[in-house]
Amino acid sequence: MSIAENVQNVKEKIRSACAACGRDPESVQLVAASKMNDAERVREAIAAGITICGENRVQEMREKQEQGAYEGAQLHFIGTLQKNKVKYLVGTVQLIQSVENRALLEAIDKKAAALHLQQKVLLEVNIGGEASKSGFRPEEIRQVIRGAEQFRNVQICGLMAIPPAVPDPEQSRPFFRQMHQLFIDMDSEKLFNVSMQTLSMGMTNDYEIAIAEGATMVRVGTGIFGARNYNN
Repeated sequence: MSIAENVQNVKEKIRSACAACGRDPESVQLVAASKMNDAERVREAIAAGITICGENRVQEMREKQEQGAYEGAQLHFIGTLQKNKVKYLVGTVQLIQSVENRALLEAIDKKAAALHLQQKVLLEVNIGGEASKSGFRPEEIRQVIRGAEQFRNVQICGLMAIPPAVPDPEQSRPFFRQMHQLFIDMDSEKLFNVSMQTLSMGMTNDYEIAIAEGATMVRVGTGIFGARNYNN
């Protein structure tokens, strides 16, 4: 199938998943995870109706920016982020989805202050407690969010998570359910600089289950662009 056909297929599955759980399809945003896809393929996805692109690697993102890959769409950063790369993202991407620790929050706030703007971010939660993954522990999130008032140039817009890899997507459901409850709990805090609008969870293999459990944003790469060739 072409990228355009894949985009329409994913959108139809989102509509069906929303219908099955009584949700408005407009309540779920689709992010095209465009890692390892060149500028031409990204432009093809945007032409097919993609309105948000998500990149995992800063250098790849910058190269594609220079080629005008993201014109007509928002750009989000969804990958692991090092502090020394923050300067390339603040004020450039609409949303940094993968803020995994306080040091990154501080670095983003400092850079945003220097640019006289407010950078929107999501806090990444290590919902499975995996040693191999980054992110805040669920029990840390309340404390972090309560301390967000000190970051005047960062707006926390929600949470993001990648559950443990499992052979059956249904096995991700408890993690998605836990994330949704955490999202609701944090929204009830009603704190300065915190606006719980986005719960980013679910990828190609499990986004329909994530939607059923409350995701407001899903990140789909393979389902749109096809399988990545990691040998290149």
